[in-house]
Amino acid sequence: MTEDSTYGAGQIQVLEGLQAVQKRPAMYIGSTDTRGLHHLVYEVVDNSIDEALAGYCESIEVTIHEDDSISVSDNGRGIPVDTHEEHDRPAVEVIMTVLHAGGKFDNKSYQVSGGLHGVGVSVVNALSESLEIEVKRDGAVWRQQFDHGEPASELERLRAMEAGEETGTTIRFWPDTDIFETTDFVFSTLESRLRELAFLNSGVGITLQDEREDRTQRFYYEGGIRAFVEFLNETKTNLHDDVIYFEADEEIATAESERGAVHVEVAMQATDELQGSLHAFANNINTREGGTHMTGFKTALTRVVNDYAKEHDLLKDLDETLKGDDIREGLTAVLSVKHPDPQFEGQTKTKLGNSEVRGIVESAVHEHLGTYFEENPDPAETIVSKAVEAAKARKAAKKAEELTRRKSALDSTALPGKLADCQTKDPGDAELFVVEGDSAGGSAKQGRNPEFQAILPIRGKILNVEKHRLDRILENTEIRNLITALGTGIGDELDMSELRYENIFIMTDADVDGAHIRTLLLTFLYRHMKPLLERGHVYATRPPLYRVRYRGETYDAMTEAERDSIIEERCDGNPTQVQRFKGLGEMNPEQLWETTMNPETRYLKQITVEDAAAADKMFSVLMGDAVEPRKEFIKDHAPEAEWVDI
Repeated sequence: MTEDSTYGAGQIQVLEGLQAVQKRPAMYIGSTDTRGLHHLVYEVVDNSIDEALAGYCESIEVTIHEDDSISVSDNGRGIPVDTHEEHDRPAVEVIMTVLHAGGKFDNKSYQVSGGLHGVGVSVVNALSESLEIEVKRDGAVWRQQFDHGEPASELERLRAMEAGEETGTTIRFWPDTDIFETTDFVFSTLESRLRELAFLNSGVGITLQDEREDRTQRFYYEGGIRAFVEFLNETKTNLHDDVIYFEADEEIATAESERGAVHVEVAMQATDELQGSLHAFANNINTREGGTHMTGFKTALTRVVNDYAKEHDLLKDLDETLKGDDIREGLTAVLSVKHPDPQFEGQTKTKLGNSEVRGIVESAVHEHLGTYFEENPDPAETIVSKAVEAAKARKAAKKAEELTRRKSALDSTALPGKLADCQTKDPGDAELFVVEGDSAGGSAKQGRNPEFQAILPIRGKILNVEKHRLDRILENTEIRNLITALGTGIGDELDMSELRYENIFIMTDADVDGAHIRTLLLTFLYRHMKPLLERGHVYATRPPLYRVRYRGETYDAMTEAERDSIIEERCDGNPTQVQRFKGLGEMNPEQLWETTMNPETRYLKQITVEDAAAADKMFSVLMGDAVEPRKEFIKDHAPEAEWVDI
């Protein structure tokens, strides 16, 4: 090993203040795309929610302004403005400019908080071109401005508070355009999260206003997570009228050797759906990967239902006990825990790690659900009957599932005959294009780069998995071919280490039929292979609708508006040729490669699961049995269409 004389103390960088955040923003907010952009809003809103949890805030207002800024206002106590002794600066300035500065570490100002492991409002300040904060407290209105994380003004006292004027905090920020790929806030994205927070915090009103479109939405739910379950089940048929609800508290010792209480809330209702819908939260944070609270809930639920079924002789048609998946089929449940000292696994806080929470939740569910079943035999027997039916279907599906499982490379000879596999054996370099139709599949096979691109044609529309159990699903040849090609297996047997392709592209026509096929495929992946979506392996291609030629140049357009713009701005209004692609099968191999498959020029949309509850409900609306919700959705999202009731 040779010595590098250029590497010494002079090469060691010490990033001061918020420089580390600005240097590596993705470490703190996950990404600099639209997901990271919206995370900034959630960090500010979480501070207001913490005020609500402490009992000092009833109203939160989020406003998207026309200049791409966003403001969050609450009627909490207001961030302290007195001088911080250690820093000799106003406390509000310290909170805005110093990482890990706040009032949530001593369990005194906030008994429960979702912000202990968050990046905090100082990171929002660091990643903003400009930020303004206005505080109403101590009898006055105060304001301070910041520029790229640094104070741009002193904290100033604007005026005295008027009689009856509420205390509170307003933060308005302009995201840094040099850091973020986009600064376009999406109303629907914020809407989903704010609605979720309103459900989880009964009695707190949250208003979302968009000045760009003169649009306002207010969320307020006295019913809390009971109302959340009712909302999720709006498009489903419930098997019993009432939402089962209970709550419990258990005192624990916190890390600071003080006493605190873990609060557990559970709301659940069984439906005739084939898919379960379970959502777990810890201190208002959506723990999408579950954790100890979800483990405790599932364990107790399985035990309570089996105990009741055995005691009342309801398992005589089975030669085994009910499994957890059987019991959770069609069950909608929301689990919310509030912990004085939450320990999350990772910065993204998607999994709760407190070991004691499992036992607390398990005990609460066992006691309260067991009591509910004894006092309400009709819904209890209905839930057991649905689970028994699911168990029978599971056993019938087992054999079919084994046929689709690919455990080792020795199974390669069993790959689908239609699959044109790639040459590389490294999954990290491999891509799979799931293509609509044999014609487009033929063009794709000829146009691809066979070194790393595989092609799997799908004939027609696959089975709608929202309406069928696994045994019926696995009878579908196209679905079976897809599972076998991917190599992971499905459901409980899914093993992501066996994935044969790093990237999976759904390539369908840019028309209504293509959108339907894409939705069917995504429904299957979401319901039975969700980790593929959660880990970012799935994309939708965006083939062009038009190709415009002018003086030897070629331009592709995704929409009619883009086509018209190209004709006007690049072709002087007189193009040589305008070609409309009716489908992928009309493209020759070269066109398909250039427009849709070439890594250098293709347009892709990554499919992610940011809000599981919203996604769950949307798949039920689009692919479920209820017609009216789907009709209303289409009407709302296709206002230009003429509708005739027949």
